[in-house]
This record gives sequence, C-alpha cells and structure tokens, in this order.
Amino acid sequence: MNSTTQAIIGGGFQAVRQQIQLAHPDLNMFEQLWLSYYKWFNNDVVATGLMSFILHEVLYFGRCIPWMIIDALPYFRRWKIQPKKVPSLAEQWECTRLVLLSHFTVELPQIWLFDPMCATFGLSTSVPFPSITKIAWQLAIFFFLEDTWHYWAHRLFHYGIFYRIIHKVHHRYSAPFGLSAEYAHPLEIVLLGAGTVFVPLMWCYFTHDLHLITMYIWIMLRLFQAVDSHSGYDFPWSLNKIMPIWAGAEHHDYHHMAFKDNYSSSFRWWDSVLHTDKNFHNYKARKIASERTKKAT
Repeated sequence: MNSTTQAIIGGGFQAVRQQIQLAHPDLNMFEQLWLSYYKWFNNDVVATGLMSFILHEVLYFGRCIPWMIIDALPYFRRWKIQPKKVPSLAEQWECTRLVLLSHFTVELPQIWLFDPMCATFGLSTSVPFPSITKIAWQLAIFFFLEDTWHYWAHRLFHYGIFYRIIHKVHHRYSAPFGLSAEYAHPLEIVLLGAGTVFVPLMWCYFTHDLHLITMYIWIMLRLFQAVDSHSGYDFPWSLNKIMPIWAGAEHHDYHHMAFKDNYSSSFRWWDSVLHTDKNFHNYKARKIASERTKKAT
C-alpha cells in the first residue's frame, strides 16, 4: 500500500470519497460510494462481511416492522387470512429471540465467509455496476431456479425424520406472521437457504458473469418475499392479485394452517403441475361457498 493510499485511509471515509470522485467522475454516485467503501476498508473480507450482515438485518427486520404495526391495528383484520389468530407481543418476542440467535450463530459465520466464496466463484465487486437489463433477467432466472429448489427441498422436509427433527420447528406457528419467516431449525436455514445463496453462486461459477450488487438485490427481494408470504394477510392489492402465478401469503398461509401442501416459495406452478395444491383449492371453494351462504341469510 503506497503512501497516498495510507493517507487517504487515515483521513477517513470522506477523504476517500473525495479522492474517488476526483479520480472517477465517470461513475455515478452509488458506484462512487461503493468503490469508496471498499477502498476505505482496504479489506474485502471485512467490508463484504460487514455490509452483508448489516444489510440482511436491516432488510429483514425493516420488512417485519410494518407487519407488526398492521397486526396491532384492528382495522386490518378484514384482510387477515386467519383473523382469530393474531400474534401476541409475547409470541413475537419469543420468535424474535430465536431468529436473532440463529442470525448470530448460524447465518453470521456463513455471511462472514461470503467474500472468500465470492472470490472462489468469481463474483464481481468492481465498478461500474451491470446494466438494469442484465440485473433484471438474472433475477428472473434466480427466482425460477430457487423456487424449484425450494419446492423439492421443502417437500422433503415434510417426510418422516426430516419433519420431526428439523421442519417442525418452523411449523411452531399455524398462523404465521412476518417475523416467523426465519424461525427455523439451523439445518433448515442452511438447506432451504441454499437455494437463495448457492443458485446465484452456481450461476456465477458456470457463467463468470454476476455482480455482488445483483446478489444483494436478489437477497433483498427474497427476504421481502419470505416475510410477506408469512405475513398472514391477503389484500386486494397483493401481488398475487396482479400476477396470479405469484404464491403470496394466501398460498403459504394454508401450508402452515394445514401442515402440508403448497410447498413452493415464490410461484404456484410446481404445486399446480404436481397437484399439491388440490386440498388448498378445495378449501378455498368451501370457504367461498360458506361466505355466500352467510350473506344469503
């Protein structure tokens, strides 16, 4: 490391940023901040590990908080899928404690090893960022592949010893809520989570074409999808009303209520093709018929 670099780092992040702005006027503001961050740390393992863990915590709990507020407001009960099962503060705190424990003991070590994995698989952290078009079609592929992995791994977890020892922990709540998305046995976190992490890394290994910023956007979308599907609410404006192939909370809430079927994460096609949503559709039909009868009387 030369004396100029040492001086920049010694001057703090703002000094690094000013130097990057002067040296790279062609980069946009976010790319300059990204490059400044890595130059300031001068240690990719620490920089990526710290950013990845903080990002995960902020996104996960940041997405959960609105659902906690909604649970506390009676106005939204009309859209609660299981309106008689609203999580208490005690249940939410119990769930939060286990989730935090798993974040620091199971996920943090994996996240800290993320940069060496990136280097091994060829994941880029350089600037400029990839185009929005490239990010979009790569995300579409990841959603399809992860959904396939999740369906079959999740279905396996509902058999015998896999359910009794591992997956039963996640089914602690028959009426899920946002915070319960990552309430799970450590082995489930690793194995089901592999679809989110290793699908993009395998893509990177074979194509040598993936950027860390795409990975972060992907993880953000997956976290939002997981929390939302466990929210317990199905609104008229929910994504599954706009895009019928999207699973959403309606689809996954039944899985927790019935302890079976509807194994997919993001989409409905695997359950539809393999008829593991038959009981779900029968339940919906009975529910609609019951509501019509009540209105008629």
